[in-house]
Amino acid sequence: MHISILTLFPEMFTGPFQQSIIKRSIAKKKVSISFINIRDFAKDAYHSVDDRPFGGGVGMILRVDIIDLALQKALQAEHERSKTRVVLLDPGGVPYVQKKARELAGMEHLILICGHYEGVDDRIRQLADEEISIGDYVLSGGEVPAMVIADSVIRLLPGVLNQKVATERESFETSTLEYPQFTRPRCYKGMKVPSIIIGGNHTKIAQWQTRESTIRTQKSRPDLLKPESHTVINKKKGRPS
Repeated sequence: MHISILTLFPEMFTGPFQQSIIKRSIAKKKVSISFINIRDFAKDAYHSVDDRPFGGGVGMILRVDIIDLALQKALQAEHERSKTRVVLLDPGGVPYVQKKARELAGMEHLILICGHYEGVDDRIRQLADEEISIGDYVLSGGEVPAMVIADSVIRLLPGVLNQKVATERESFETSTLEYPQFTRPRCYKGMKVPSIIIGGNHTKIAQWQTRESTIRTQKSRPDLLKPESHTVINKKKGRPS
């Protein structure tokens, strides 16, 4: 996979993309990442990429002609258009979820457009295949969302993680959050590891994991639960220890 990131601040990605899974994925040639500086396509001596919105308004918005030039540069990469996805990162976009991460991981070329300032010329939306938001809050630009999406997509690529089950059993891959996990010491400041998961009975451990996963989801993210999961919790009270 190749990821192209259109941004005004390519230097923001230096640290995060030179660490951990992303760094190893690049080294193993599972993914390549390029940064296209939007300002390189400015048409004046001041390298202006934004302007005041028609009709008035607070702040400046990114110009459609500048973004289009940067996008055309990204589209020159040797990938089929049908295997390329152009994403505008915008707070008004569709909420980003794990299912979308898996969908994007199936692309050959992912192009992420990072907005900035007070927003973008609305015609930029017509240049993108879709708009994505990572949450109901305001950020200074699309760079952090681009990092989030790149990280979540890269770890799903074949050969990036050693175990396929490692991604399939994580939170949001099913309709529940991941079950609690523990390691040594068995007891710390009075907090004990549940005896059932150190007893060696794998059937009981699996049952405990499923139940605890559902309990945790009902407490923190009930919106994720399927109706049958609520039934299990209502019928069985208490937790095995």
